[in-house]
Amino acid sequence: MHEKSSSNPVVVRSMAWEPTRPSREILLNREWLVTNGLGGYASGTVSGAITRKYHGILVAALPAPLGRVVMWNHVSEFLRFDDNEVVSLGAEERAGGQLDLHGAEYLCEFRLEDGMPVWIYHVRDLVIEKRVLLPHLQNTVHVSYQIIGSGKPPRLELRPAFHFRHHEDAVDVSLGEPYKLIAVNDRYKIVSPRRKFPPLRMRLFGHASAFTLAQSTIHQVVYRTEQARGYAHEGVLWSPGFFQVELADEKTATLVGSTEPWDIIDVLNPAEVLASERERRARLLADADADAREGVAAELVFAGDQFVITPAGRAQEAARAHAAGDEVRTVIAGYHWFTDWGRDTMISLEGLTLVTGRCVEAGYILRTFAHYVRDGLIPNMFPDRQKEGLYHTADATLWFFHALGRYLKKSEDRITLRQLLPILVDIAEHHLRGTKFNIHVDPEDGLLIQGQEGYQLTWMDAKMGDWVVTPRRGKAVEINALWFNALKLLEGWLRETGSVAEASRYEEHARHALESFNRRFWFEEGGHLYDVVDVDGGGTNDSACRPNQLFAISLDHPVLDESRWRSVVDVAERELLTPVGLRSLSPKHPDYKPIYGGDLRSRDGAYHQGTVWAWLIGPFIDAWSKVHPDEQGTARKFLERFPESMNENGIGTISEVFDAREPHTAGGCIAQAWSVAEVLRCWVKTA
Repeated sequence: MHEKSSSNPVVVRSMAWEPTRPSREILLNREWLVTNGLGGYASGTVSGAITRKYHGILVAALPAPLGRVVMWNHVSEFLRFDDNEVVSLGAEERAGGQLDLHGAEYLCEFRLEDGMPVWIYHVRDLVIEKRVLLPHLQNTVHVSYQIIGSGKPPRLELRPAFHFRHHEDAVDVSLGEPYKLIAVNDRYKIVSPRRKFPPLRMRLFGHASAFTLAQSTIHQVVYRTEQARGYAHEGVLWSPGFFQVELADEKTATLVGSTEPWDIIDVLNPAEVLASERERRARLLADADADAREGVAAELVFAGDQFVITPAGRAQEAARAHAAGDEVRTVIAGYHWFTDWGRDTMISLEGLTLVTGRCVEAGYILRTFAHYVRDGLIPNMFPDRQKEGLYHTADATLWFFHALGRYLKKSEDRITLRQLLPILVDIAEHHLRGTKFNIHVDPEDGLLIQGQEGYQLTWMDAKMGDWVVTPRRGKAVEINALWFNALKLLEGWLRETGSVAEASRYEEHARHALESFNRRFWFEEGGHLYDVVDVDGGGTNDSACRPNQLFAISLDHPVLDESRWRSVVDVAERELLTPVGLRSLSPKHPDYKPIYGGDLRSRDGAYHQGTVWAWLIGPFIDAWSKVHPDEQGTARKFLERFPESMNENGIGTISEVFDAREPHTAGGCIAQAWSVAEVLRCWVKTA
């Protein structure tokens, strides 16, 4: 929805809250997220309780080998009135694992304004507004409070709590030796006994602010979501004392925490930081496609902005890029635990950058990943705390061709095409003669084989220990659809640049793959495509009905004969489609698992065995639209549930996965790049 202001329209998603509601569970399972463009973030529950190891007021993105570090875990918020009444605004972690949710009595609304979180509390005759904001490209957080009302305003007391650790570390890792608080005038520094961590600098802006030294340790802090997921779930937090400030009527008090040096922190005051971020977000909307500037699409523009980052700590890569007048950009696959993944980046690129008018950054991303090509492959992922990528993927590199194709269609950037063309040819040649992980073209039928024992090379990549849940070794359907598409794109680009003989060679490889694909992948009995042929190099075929077959239709160069499109789409619509994406396996299959939940083994066992993936709605709509060219205006019906889902799990964004049956409970990451990207792309496409 839109809320008009005197300047720019504000895109608002509101979660109203009735303090009298008997159950407050919703306040513990609705989460918010703010990011800083570096891979760092702030996140927590609407209640203020920290239920995940990833929750924190500031999770800083620091250079390797540190990675993303929880620098500021929690803040307790109290209003102290003249009559000595003390009101707690948020959830309070008590010793012994007790959680106090009395602050819910005063919460009346949580909302996102242009994607930024705002809490509204009613206390007595007062309205208190709270905001959390991360200045762009800084490891800094501003937590601000404003009060509106009559009578003498109360004092605000803020008690921060800390446990510096990598955000993936278990919550029961030792707190270590006592932390130190260093104070110089109104500036404070929290120093960890572990020298590897930088200090956290803090400052309170506001009327008559002060700090009271009163150290305390909170034992047995229970991280409830970690407990449900089967992980260590009890930890310890340390607090040096509390800040206090008078909440003068309609004035703002802001507590700042940062790992940046003071000269960076002090560049802008809190009011200027907020104004700058509002201006930045206004430009995001102004640059986006005209059909993405209002309503749900506008919300998704802001959600998508969370994933496009300048990776912190890759100084050498940045120096290389800067020398060529370029920038390093990449895409975080999902929050909280994913880093940047090649596959997710390429699938998401169109929705996150081209639909949103960020073509320049799309070019940065493509050229960044082109530099990482090794042995004909782009990285599958960049592990946190490391500078080098891992290359165990068979499809990310082929998605690179698709992303580049969409980028060139939008940008007409022929300089980048000429720059990347030798790399693209090298990639194709590595695939033809063979590269790592047994990725090679079978000369007999021209189809691409992939798979190596102990690796999961396709997007269906769940693995626990030595258990590869869906190995899909052999000739996988979407890998060969992507291979054909890449060959046809490469052929066209070579012809465009005058390399006709070379183009003809790839045209012949594409023709061979096309003929073999249509002969070998059609499963007549099911009316759809095999998921894998020549499983494990043998002569058997996997007839499981999965969404992977849709790429044989949805890509720019469909490999499947058009006469079979309708049958495949009809089967997918009947067996795989849900209101929030596609099931990863047909319910008719004996391995089908409709619920994504339980401990890690249970979740991984269901991850691609029925669990719904939101991003797959994109290729489904593309394929459905090709089969129903006269019904383009009705394709929006497949997206109608997503605005509702944006009120669940991660508010204002789209989760990674959903259960395969009603009520389609969200799971996995609370914010997933390709989920947001594909829903946004299709929302605009079906406008």
